Order: sequence, then structure tokens, then C-alpha cells
Amino acid sequence: MGDIGKILQLHFTLMGMNITLNIKTILMSWLIMASLIIFSLLVTTKIRLVPTVLQSLAETIVQAFDKLVADTLESNDRKYFPFITALFMFLLLCNYIGVIPGCDEPTKDLNTPLGLAILGFIIAHYSGIRYKGILKYAKEYLEPFFIMAPLNLIGELAKVISISFRLFGNIMGGSIIIIVVSHLVYSLVLPPFLYAFFGIFVGTVQAFVFTMLSLVYIALQIKE
Repeated sequence: MGDIGKILQLHFTLMGMNITLNIKTILMSWLIMASLIIFSLLVTTKIRLVPTVLQSLAETIVQAFDKLVADTLESNDRKYFPFITALFMFLLLCNYIGVIPGCDEPTKDLNTPLGLAILGFIIAHYSGIRYKGILKYAKEYLEPFFIMAPLNLIGELAKVISISFRLFGNIMGGSIIIIVVSHLVYSLVLPPFLYAFFGIFVGTVQAFVFTMLSLVYIALQIKE
């Protein structure tokens, strides 16, 4: 969990629009994605009857989320399993990486959780249209009365804001607490425990909560 005040940005203009990119968020995100790809390749290249430590870890994650998705969706439909598993693993490493000196959590940048929340929103509503048909899907926004349609639409959009700000707030709040306490005690005893608490414990909980809420939103859309 690095210094919040130092943000390396890249500014440029594209098609008349001023665009600002957080360089460190991009680098950390790509580093995490590369780590997940390497982990997947190491596990799947040589699958053994007697699993290695990495294979055992991968099998545990796959079995846990396969059961979680099946129980939540109440079906044997596995098409959402890769997305949900990848989402959790990505968020988990995003929250963990702040424990490494000099690294910042991509989830400390609101654009990361907001982008993932929008992705989950699109998948959930696309699935709803695909499963129910456009007429039945649209009709649900008119219930219980047609005048409730604007409130129902606002409620759906509020879900995106809710889960993204929950994750962002917890990770950013943890970073602020660590910086303040570190300056007060001169980085002696307490900060390492705070890093472990906010980076590992809170990071795990928030990654799981975000993932579960995304899965529940999908389940609510595809239910009959």
C-alpha cells in the first residue's frame, strides 16, 4: 500500500477527448494478469495424477467455485464459472499486491472496481435478455406498476455504484489508515500487522463479497 499522494499519470487527446491514465494502476493490473496466466500455464501444462502444490491449489479453487456457481444459479450451467473464478482471482491479487513494498492495489483506483462492476452489469443483463426474451425482461421494470419503471432502472444502476464504491472505499480506507499510523509510530511495530490485516484479511473478504454480489446479480437476472 504505497503513497496515495503520488499518482503517475499519462495525459493525451483521442478524437477530441482528453484522456488521463493512471500508469501505476495499468502496470499493476497487467502484472497481475500476467501472473494469473503464468500460474494457469504452469498448472495445466503437466497435470499429474499425484498433484503438485500448484495443481492442488488450482484444483481447490476450481472445485470451490464450481460448487459455488452451481449452488447460486441452482443449475448445472457452467458458462459463468470461468468469469466468476477469474474475477475473484484477479481481485484477490489486486488487493494482495499492496502488501509488496512499492506496489499499489489497482482496486485503490476507483476506475478498476467501477469497470469490473460495469462488466458484471452488462453480463447480468445480457443474460437476462437471453434467458427471458426482451419482452419479459422489459416487463419486469414495469412491476408492480408502470410508474415504477424509473425507480427500477435507478435501482439497477445503483447496484453498480454500490459494489464498486464498497470495494474502493475499503481498500482506499485501509491505505489511508496505514499511512497515518506509519507516520505516527515511525513505521516500527504496528504497520506490519495493519498490512497483514488490510492486505490479506480485508482484501480476501472484499474480493469474495464483490464476486458473490456479481454472481447474485446474474442469478437474479436469469431466474424465471
